Amino acid sequence: MKIYPIPTGNFKLDGGAMFGVVPKSLWQRTNPPDVNNMCSWALRCMLIEEGDRLMLIDNGMGNKQSDKFFGYYYLHGDDSLEGSLRKRGFHPDDITDVFLTHLHFDHCGGGIQWNNDRTKYLPTFKNAIYWSNKKHWQWATKPNAREKASFLKENILPMQEFGQLKFVEDGDFDWFEIFYTYGHTESMMIPIIHYQGKKIAFMADLLPSAGHIPLPYVMGYDTRPLLTLEDRIKFYERAIQEELYLFMEHDAVNEVITLKQTEKGARLDQALRFDDLFKK
Repeated sequence: MKIYPIPTGNFKLDGGAMFGVVPKSLWQRTNPPDVNNMCSWALRCMLIEEGDRLMLIDNGMGNKQSDKFFGYYYLHGDDSLEGSLRKRGFHPDDITDVFLTHLHFDHCGGGIQWNNDRTKYLPTFKNAIYWSNKKHWQWATKPNAREKASFLKENILPMQEFGQLKFVEDGDFDWFEIFYTYGHTESMMIPIIHYQGKKIAFMADLLPSAGHIPLPYVMGYDTRPLLTLEDRIKFYERAIQEELYLFMEHDAVNEVITLKQTEKGARLDQALRFDDLFKK
């Protein structure tokens, strides 16, 4: 097995929305905002090469939305999904599996694209199975008013229309396990990959950044924040006990972190670059 970080660019979101009830005087210490109170966030995906399978975990925001849409999110940086795949020696047609932690637009938007004359949508990965789960799919395709703006039908429905959608069931993958969470959105999946004697958890939105480690630092976007607290307590206990390496999808600075137990609860232990984990 080989694992590669796949950066697809950066975007900005309001710092207050990203930290919920936590006051700016606290969160700005770790995530300094710009003059508009916006903080920069990564769109960092993961590519797993295992035998004859090539799995991409999440796929960023994509580029098919309108200029007005992207104007809300201040896309920046030189990275792109296809460019990062190319740097690793791969093409979108090589992808066999696209594992989607959940279906918010910044996690699945890159999986569907326009055709050449922008008249219809096509799968970006024409040879891949797109993996979701039944509970989350039902939640996303019949969205509540709070999340409706995050679940864009053009990102979601074509997976099914092109016959490439499949729901995860026990036993589908023997090289990683799934930790399900329910606070950010219904049945978000956190894959935990066994790799070179280590366990690497792809954090999605359970832990957006190292600055979110204290339990009350819950995003305003989470639909059920008290469940996020429960999800994190369970996950933190496991992460510390099993010495998990946390692969950060949205942290613009830290690719991988680890946690330690302190008298104040779980706190940052190490901040690492992914490639440095496996240098001999």
